[in-house]
Amino acid sequence: MKKGICCAGNIVVDITYPIDAWPRQSELVHITDGIAVTCGGSVCNTATDLARLDPDMRLLASGFACRDAEGDFILSELGKYPNIDTSMIRRDGRTSFTAVMSNNVTKERTFFQYAGANARYCEDDIDLDKLEADIFHIGYILLLPALDQTDAEYGTKMARLLHRIQKRGIKTSVDVVSEAGDRFCKLVPPALRYADYCIINELEAQQTTGVRLRDENGTLLRASLPAALRELRKLGVAAWAVIHCPELGCGMDESGAYYELASLRLPEGFIKGSVGAGDAFCSGILYAAYRGMPLNEALKLAACTAAASLSEVGASEGVRTVGEVMKLYDLYAQ
Repeated sequence: MKKGICCAGNIVVDITYPIDAWPRQSELVHITDGIAVTCGGSVCNTATDLARLDPDMRLLASGFACRDAEGDFILSELGKYPNIDTSMIRRDGRTSFTAVMSNNVTKERTFFQYAGANARYCEDDIDLDKLEADIFHIGYILLLPALDQTDAEYGTKMARLLHRIQKRGIKTSVDVVSEAGDRFCKLVPPALRYADYCIINELEAQQTTGVRLRDENGTLLRASLPAALRELRKLGVAAWAVIHCPELGCGMDESGAYYELASLRLPEGFIKGSVGAGDAFCSGILYAAYRGMPLNEALKLAACTAAASLSEVGASEGVRTVGEVMKLYDLYAQ
């Protein structure tokens, strides 16, 4: 009998402020109408996407939504989905939030993040005896300081946690946050040794593996994608290593077979927002893995789920059931 998917890690409230231009230092810029408050982070986005893809599947959320207005808002939003179990969400400390400056003209976004209780989310916050799931998905490595800490035996606390979960017969999945710097080579590989699934974007894959995936002009080095995926598998990913980027999604399965699928060609005006598109892609991959679908079909579902997410301003509002999002493939596949 299927037990469902546990989505663990970062829980965030995103407060999006629309602006018409990015100011220089000490300059003033006006915030326009349309301020939006939404749930964000790996837990909220992936759990909600999965709940919308399949209203009947069991989902478990683990993280911090504290006893403050932001925490109440998160639980209220997750509570709209009867299949999301929030009993493992902790409620002490201060809920994490992100102030998102969204440029109305360029559609670029800049993030100011307050870690709050996310900074101390750790192994002790997960009751493994009550963890009933087929897949445990956690995000994001590099944005969970307590789990990013060094561990003498496993390399990082995250790796130790993933190993303990695997020993309970639960498949593990990881996602990474994008950032500049050299922390990837130190913090990501230890976790990959105990990951069944790794679902990351091309820049995160480049920094983790050292395989260059974009040139100095930002052009995707498509021919290098298989090499990056092979390196992720060498680092320990047991089942699927998956890379997504605006141009395409690709992956390598446990047999070493490589699959690639171009992103959908969406018509002008279709895209309303890009918040959460990566998590939506990840949700499509997770759902396919959970249902025993092959990786090539997983990439198709992930592309459609990401496209559906783009159709609305919020991260998950555009996501519909599996059958409904798959209709986008027939409409817009390249």
